[in-house]
Amino acid sequence: MSGVAIVTGGGSGVGRAVALALGRAGWCVVIAGRRMGALAAVCAERPDDFLGIATDVRDEYSVCALFDQAVARFGRIDLLFNNAGTATTPSAVSDVSLDDWTSVIAVNVTGAFLCAREAFRRMAAQTPRGGRIINNGSLSAHVPRPHSAPYTVSKHAITGLTRALSLEGRAHDIACGQIDIGNAATSMTAGIAAGSLQADGNIAPEPTIDVGHVAATVVHMASLPLDANIQFLTVMATKMPFIGRG
Repeated sequence: MSGVAIVTGGGSGVGRAVALALGRAGWCVVIAGRRMGALAAVCAERPDDFLGIATDVRDEYSVCALFDQAVARFGRIDLLFNNAGTATTPSAVSDVSLDDWTSVIAVNVTGAFLCAREAFRRMAAQTPRGGRIINNGSLSAHVPRPHSAPYTVSKHAITGLTRALSLEGRAHDIACGQIDIGNAATSMTAGIAAGSLQADGNIAPEPTIDVGHVAATVVHMASLPLDANIQFLTVMATKMPFIGRG
């Protein structure tokens, strides 16, 4: 299956890799992000099939404009990869500022909701009806890293959003699943590879995986017919601390 996809946070990292992989699989891709220069660089790789739109997912008018422009260019929306996210400097709970808390929740939770809401509206009304939403969770949707309360809470919220969308989507032929990623090698995880705080207080390097494996997994999830769904999927570095006690 292929069609028209929107990828948020598509200018770098996981979003960029997924956008390019979807393009190679025959999708037309609308890439959303805050930095137009980064979006333009991705679009330059497939100018006929890609459209970059500067978007602030925290702002509902910006999100609506994103979907308006996507439909104006390509006619419909078949896939939303809800990927935009942010984190703050690791801090103990007692030291987390309200500004840091609010900034993470605004992007990771409110932004994901706004994009999903707009996708629902478009997918339910278009002909043929329906589509798919894939939310980027994280291993933090299961277990926390030390000193990461805002991010952990935001990713647990994504799991609730995924479940709610899956239930409500049945009536509109909208499937929703979640990919929980562990240590994909991007600029965001460079510090983890070098040495990251562990639950026992030690600093230790952690293994990572090529981001291409994540992109291929998203393409597989997106390629299923709408009567089949990968509800939750974890892709991670095999030897990273997650399973067991560390």
